[in-house]
Amino acid sequence: MKPTSPLAHRETSAAEPCAVKKVGEGELEAAAIGGTGGKRPRCPTFGELLQNDEEARSPTSTLPAETVPFVLSFKDLTYSVQIRPGMLAGGCKRTLPPTTLDSVQEASIKFADTKTLLNRVTGEARDGEILAVLGASGSGKSTLIDALANRIAKGSLQGTVKLNGEAVGQRLMRSISAYVRQDDLLFPMLTVEETLSFAAEFRLPRTLPKEKKQSRVQALIEQLDLRRAAKTIIGDEGHRGVSGGERRRVSIGIDIIHDPILLFLDEPTSGLDSTSAFMVVKVLQRIARTGSIVVMSVHQPSCRIVGLLDRMIFLSRGNAVYSGPPVQLPAFLAEFGHPVPESENQIEFALDLVREQEGSQGGIKAIVDFHNSWKATRSAASPQPNKNDSLTLKDAISASISRGKLVSGNATQSNQYYSSDSMPEFANPLWKETAILTKRSLLNARRLPELFLMRLAVVTVTGFILATVFWHLDSSPKGVQERLGFFAFAMCTTFYTCADGLPVFLQERYIFMRETAYNAYRRSSYVLSNAIAAAPPLVLLSLAFSLITFFAIGLAGGGESFLYFFAITFASFWAGSGFVSFISGLFSQVMLGYIVVVALLAYFLLFSGFFINRGRMPSYWLWFHYLSLVKYPYEGVLQNEFDYTMRCFSTGAQVFDNTPLKGLSTATKAELLKALSRSLGMNVTMTTCVTSGMDILKDQSITQLNKWNCFWVTLAWGFFFRFLFYVALLIGSKNKRR
Repeated sequence: MKPTSPLAHRETSAAEPCAVKKVGEGELEAAAIGGTGGKRPRCPTFGELLQNDEEARSPTSTLPAETVPFVLSFKDLTYSVQIRPGMLAGGCKRTLPPTTLDSVQEASIKFADTKTLLNRVTGEARDGEILAVLGASGSGKSTLIDALANRIAKGSLQGTVKLNGEAVGQRLMRSISAYVRQDDLLFPMLTVEETLSFAAEFRLPRTLPKEKKQSRVQALIEQLDLRRAAKTIIGDEGHRGVSGGERRRVSIGIDIIHDPILLFLDEPTSGLDSTSAFMVVKVLQRIARTGSIVVMSVHQPSCRIVGLLDRMIFLSRGNAVYSGPPVQLPAFLAEFGHPVPESENQIEFALDLVREQEGSQGGIKAIVDFHNSWKATRSAASPQPNKNDSLTLKDAISASISRGKLVSGNATQSNQYYSSDSMPEFANPLWKETAILTKRSLLNARRLPELFLMRLAVVTVTGFILATVFWHLDSSPKGVQERLGFFAFAMCTTFYTCADGLPVFLQERYIFMRETAYNAYRRSSYVLSNAIAAAPPLVLLSLAFSLITFFAIGLAGGGESFLYFFAITFASFWAGSGFVSFISGLFSQVMLGYIVVVALLAYFLLFSGFFINRGRMPSYWLWFHYLSLVKYPYEGVLQNEFDYTMRCFSTGAQVFDNTPLKGLSTATKAELLKALSRSLGMNVTMTTCVTSGMDILKDQSITQLNKWNCFWVTLAWGFFFRFLFYVALLIGSKNKRR
């Protein structure tokens, strides 16, 4: 091709010169391998760090000790998503006449199409190498990474992805691979060493001694160059912690703790400065040399980073416009008719060229067609590898395990191969996972005591206000109404206080999704640990609220009634905590979750029986009355207070208190009671008890459940909502594209 691009004549003063060469030829690599006789060092695998030579040696293997061959090949990968029809018509409904609107709606349905994110992408990656996927934003880089990592739902992705010529099942892929997201999803109050230690507990087999797990953690810290930051917390906006580059390396470390064969990374250098980005890719190069295949997407790498790459794939609108080693890119562009100018950054030049092609009249068809023909020519000219020299997937994994590389956290025998069906899903039993998760949750809570102290302060202040407002209530009819108001407000407060736990899971959501994506632990273990870690603070909150309010208000029953009041308060906190956990599993936005929680709790209070009792409630709303979380603790505390036949809450003299006759003299009231006695045929005097506690309960329509039944129902609501929380996690935390 003779014509040259205008790109060739642009100014290059601001560009970074980039003569591509492997870093092993530069000063940095020379310094790294000084003392090794100029040979590239091979980083030790996990097994080599933990086992002696006799354990790591396989007498039946004939492979070289340095590597076990793995080839990840993919062919004709195609992935499309459906575009929703009717968007144009929906935006024009208010402005177009009916006839035009009908035409637009018909056209939008007729021309509803799919958007192709990947279009027949083909390539391969080998062990010991880094394959980089490059391209502009929206070119399909992350989609290709997801396709190779088996993160696209079965049936949606066309084409084949094979490891050593064999398809890899989902369970096996989870065991031999790792996926590092673009965002650093870490607990901010854990140190680097603690973060990696918890990852080792989750991913490494329970049969491995604790000392060897810690040896793996320490070896990984050295491999990731994190020794100086090992005792530093990760940090966040409010707590100073490690640097951005160190944070990114920790994110990589927690996913490679089990020393995977396949490592996928979605833009690991995004948001980092040039030096930090180079150090991250340098770490990835070390990981690749241990026998792993590293596949990563990168937006615009520097020259130093390009020198670390072994293979590249340029994408444009889902199409591969170049695939091959970085050193062949200038020749490819020159043959295409767009040679890279001197002192020009070849990656920037290639990206600008692709962008220019995208904006041209013919689009990217010319460069895509040229790439296909260029690739076919190179493949025909290069010698074909001998298929007999490659190992089957079974033999390669077995040999890799025998040489000490921890392919699966569940592998216990170096010569044993696990198929997709027989591969154990989790490294630990449920009880061990629950214990580890609970330990981590409690450690996080101890590092952030202000969260619990704030909840305790809210409960204490609320209890103090209630105690002073309802100080020493009497047993008059007015005192009864005031007691009813206190009980309704107090029980509702316990539920509203739990709403502050809504952001907790929402902050952990993506950490949870990342950890469960590769079976670090079961979702049920997370739900159990969440409940166990939440219980102790709820006990303290319940005790504080009960001590402040019960005796100050003058509630009846003594010690036994106090214990019940404390128990039903804890059950209310427990049910409220479970309810909020369930809502947090349904919604991913904090504000949306708060709106739903506040609205539903208001409805629960409305139908609890305080504003309108069950006997006067419309029949078509009774179902909501029985679903109200506030109903059961409210009825329980009422029975705890009024279920005493010997206690009187209204005498003959107090019958007139809530009527226009309350201003009459005592003598007149006595005469009226005598007249009333003659009419009723019973003796009613000024001291006769006319309203007992049982009468109040009947008047409030509290006759179906006793107080302990109310306690157990409230407690059961907490367990039920945690089960729904588990179902929400099971359904809503899928890590695959559809």
